[in-house]
Amino acid sequence: MDFINGIFSSGWQFAALAFCALLIGFSKTGVQGAVVVSIPMMAMAFGARESTGVILPMLCFADLIAVLHYRRDADWRIVARLLPSAVAGFFAALAVDAAIPRESFGALMALCIFAGLAVMFFARGERAGRIARSGACASAFGVLGGFTTMIGNAAGPVMSVYLLSANLPKRSFVGTSAWFFLLVNYMKIPFQVIAWENIGASALKAGACGIPFIFAGAFLGVLLVNRVPEKFFRALIVISTIAGTIAMVA
Repeated sequence: MDFINGIFSSGWQFAALAFCALLIGFSKTGVQGAVVVSIPMMAMAFGARESTGVILPMLCFADLIAVLHYRRDADWRIVARLLPSAVAGFFAALAVDAAIPRESFGALMALCIFAGLAVMFFARGERAGRIARSGACASAFGVLGGFTTMIGNAAGPVMSVYLLSANLPKRSFVGTSAWFFLLVNYMKIPFQVIAWENIGASALKAGACGIPFIFAGAFLGVLLVNRVPEKFFRALIVISTIAGTIAMVA
């Protein structure tokens, strides 16, 4: 195939992108955080920093699909609490990028996510919801979400822990996540283009090849949300969050 007219250097690059695009679509309309499993694969195929420039445009496209489908299901109070601190997380990521080895970021993020999971399991029900909806908790998760999404497009597990703790119904969970990430990912574009210079013509061309796979994954995600009961949906989110967190340190 001349590997899609020279866009990809090998079939392995194309396979990694197709798999990642499928998971992006699936995570945006279904199980948030599933895409994190494919991020190490993309880093191996394209390079750590270069892969973030390929992934972000695909995320932005998938965000539009998710928002169109779940446009009436967001909890805007939660989105409003998270956004300001998420922007602060952007600047934190820029500040520490040159100072801390990137290898340590995965371990740090994993530790924070597992701590959040522990809080969620030990403070169930209404108590967990009160903790999650407090200003301090929202600010902490907002900063961590902004930081992780800026460094490696890996905020899915962070937001999954927070939204699970808030005890949102499955459609509200997905809708709130969709709107939050739509706003956050589009705000990230200038930083990625100007500060890190990792989104260019080649990244956009590669991302465009993933569009059919994004649609396929989005269809599967919607199908899952429509078919599975609330309890099983929450279990899937927890499993994908743990798997995604392990992938960060693998």
